Order: sequence, then C-alpha cells, then structure tokens
Amino acid sequence: MRFLPALAATVLLSTPILAHAAGPESQTASGHADILVKSDHSWNGVAYQHYPTTPPQLTVLRLTIPPHTALPWHVHPSPNAGYVLAGQLTIQDRATGKQQTFHTGEAFTESVNDPHRGVSGDEQTVVILTYSGTKGTPTSVPLKGEKSEY
Repeated sequence: MRFLPALAATVLLSTPILAHAAGPESQTASGHADILVKSDHSWNGVAYQHYPTTPPQLTVLRLTIPPHTALPWHVHPSPNAGYVLAGQLTIQDRATGKQQTFHTGEAFTESVNDPHRGVSGDEQTVVILTYSGTKGTPTSVPLKGEKSEY
C-alpha cells in the first residue's frame, strides 16, 4: 500500500511535463489561408496606381448599413478592399452607371478617386473594409453637397 502514494505522486508530477512536452509539437501546424481577393485593379476595372512614398497606414473598419440604404456618393483616395459579412452590397459607379452586387462571403476591391456609392439590399449589410492609406489621409471623401459615408 505504501507504493500507491508514491505512484500517485509520480503520475501527478509527470502529467504536466508530458502535457507540456506534447503541447508545442501539436501547435506547430500552419494555418490555412483562402485568398478572398487579390487584384491590381478595382471592381470596375480601373487599375491601381503607385503608392505614395510616405509611410503607410492601414485602417480596418466594420461598416453596418441599414436595409434599403444608399450611402452618399464619395471617393476613396487610397486602395481598399471589402468583405461582406452579412447581407449584400451593390456598388454603383456614378460616371458610368456600372454596378455590381456582392453577397455574404464575397470580397471586392474598391475604386480610387472614382465617385461611387454602396447600396444595401433587403436586410442589414455588414462589411469589413481594409484601407491602405497614409497618415492624415481620410479613408473616404464625400462629393460636394453629400454627407459623409460614415
């Protein structure tokens, strides 16, 4: 019976060591990446130009748009990409009238300095937007007479 406490102590003391030894090995696997969008031009076919020579500043926004809402006409001074988390977003180009609808789970690239707006569908739309700008540069600029996009 004296060996039971010794056996229990050995098991208790060795368990964290064994768990720790197995931990890092089981955590060395790489993640899986799906490219959602990769492009050198915006959704409407306009090619992106070179970046400014100043240091970059990335901004990530979660934009929630009520159902049946047209955002104000605006431009983006820097490249950005979006991902529709919920609902749908129709992007309309003001100059050409061209438009394209993106649904939940779809990614898109936005235009730079081309007036456009987003329009939600029958349900609330939630979009993640990632801007690749520079310090002091706004992510969105409303056209004259329009309200801010957000």
